[in-house]
Amino acid sequence: MTPPLSTPSLLPLLLVAFNICFSLAASNSIYESFVQCLKTRSNSSDNISDIVYSHSNATYETVLEQYIRNARFNTSSTPKPVIIITPLTESHVSAAVICSNNIGFQLRIWSGGHDFEGVSYVSDQPFFILDMFNLRSISINMADQSVWVQSGATLGELYYRIWEKSRVYGFPAGVCPTVGVGGHISGAGYGNMVRKYGLSVDYVVDAKIVDVNGNILDRKAMGEDLFWAIRGGGGASFGVILAFNIKLVEVPEMVTVFKLERTLEQNATDVVYKWQSVAPTTDDNLFMRMLVQPVTLNKQKTIKISIMALYLGDVNSVVPLLAEDFPELGLVTEDCFEMSWIESALWWASFGKGTSPTVLLDRESYHVKFMKRKSDYVKTPISKDGLQWLRKKMIELEEPGLVFNPYGGKMNEIKETETPFPHRAGNLFKIQYSINWKDMGIEADKRSRNLVNRLHSYMTSFVSKNRRSAYLNYRDLDIGITKNWSYQEGKVYGESYFNGNFERLVDVKTAVDPPNFFRNEQSIPPRTIKAWNEKNEGSIPPSTSKAWNKSKPYVMIILFMAIGII
Repeated sequence: MTPPLSTPSLLPLLLVAFNICFSLAASNSIYESFVQCLKTRSNSSDNISDIVYSHSNATYETVLEQYIRNARFNTSSTPKPVIIITPLTESHVSAAVICSNNIGFQLRIWSGGHDFEGVSYVSDQPFFILDMFNLRSISINMADQSVWVQSGATLGELYYRIWEKSRVYGFPAGVCPTVGVGGHISGAGYGNMVRKYGLSVDYVVDAKIVDVNGNILDRKAMGEDLFWAIRGGGGASFGVILAFNIKLVEVPEMVTVFKLERTLEQNATDVVYKWQSVAPTTDDNLFMRMLVQPVTLNKQKTIKISIMALYLGDVNSVVPLLAEDFPELGLVTEDCFEMSWIESALWWASFGKGTSPTVLLDRESYHVKFMKRKSDYVKTPISKDGLQWLRKKMIELEEPGLVFNPYGGKMNEIKETETPFPHRAGNLFKIQYSINWKDMGIEADKRSRNLVNRLHSYMTSFVSKNRRSAYLNYRDLDIGITKNWSYQEGKVYGESYFNGNFERLVDVKTAVDPPNFFRNEQSIPPRTIKAWNEKNEGSIPPSTSKAWNKSKPYVMIILFMAIGII
């Protein structure tokens, strides 16, 4: 007969059982405490429990997964939120901030789910998600060409509502229609009108934010320093962005788009070399994005470039313009398509000719991939010898690609201190490093990330130096993360994203959120650390302590039963 297990040998199993029981009991207790707090703090008659989802809710997984845009952060091992809050009103948001703070949980703020590193919906510490998708109203005033747009709206919804009101106004923002307004604009925001009009934040004239105390503030109430910070410094470091008031820009009734492709055998190297001097300096109405990708054609490895362009004018203007400025491209009238601005938004989003603009209202993302992105800025053209060396390296790596986005134009006219986004005059173009993959698992993830990191390393001598710059909305945790929420840790990535503007952002953070409640792996730190976990290192967080006090009797009974005491 097998002898009975001794109490010491049972301990590992008991600890596992204890942890499971404790987690379940604590989670239920946290949910109940949070819902009760939300009911007390919210100025709403709605059934609060309908907007709060815990693991035990049947639709929890559906709510969590509907806006995850990167498959890397939708695996069984990905940390999940204890609670998801889907506010219907501004008072819900205010109450959620107060109650999350009171209970002692981190709050991750989610508008569209396009953060490339998932920091808006993933944390390695216990956390709640504040999912803003219900707050997506768009109010347009054509009398002064202004729009109040809530942060849960998508760019596609914004473009569609503008089109409903006018055929000669638009907004300078991104080309992906499912991107959330809140994250896009607070991270600076750019699109294919960047050379004509600059960044999205350059047209923000007011905003509404919930601060760490749950106050709802507009521009006047928040003050100019905080208003400056949330226009490119990442809103999630300072509060919850409820809405932006933006100004529209004029667009022609008809615009022109074209896409041309070349391989190495079709003078691609000459085209890339010339693009560097033409794309940032040509007519401000012309934006030419260039994709550089390793491909295999007829069993031969080569490089293919694709140039996608928007011209705010007609075909008869852009063809002679590029015949003079960029003859290597060989653009002819037959390559070009004239269309309305809203149709160009569809074209850039890869929708087919004749697609109804109503597709821009679709918030679903049907092709979620595993992906990794990185960024750089180029201040001097890469030589032909450099391009030859680079294309050999890209062919060796086989998979990662580059996307070149030209600056110049309006970007040269705005001071780098005007908003937190500093990468303006002196930058020829921005680079996005891109790799996608299909296979799930640690090995596939490690392999793909290694490939794009190698390409990023190869580019070192060609890009900005003495502070290798990066773009916040192409978030890259490889630059650095904060584990202790310290100024020194934050400075590593903060100066890459914001250059000299980082110091002013730190001052704003210190003034408006000294306890560092609004935080993530790359948030702006306060200058003096007052985060709860650093003041109370080694003790039980208040949320866990409260949950334990309520669930302790039941867990102890289970534990005692397991070891035979009762």
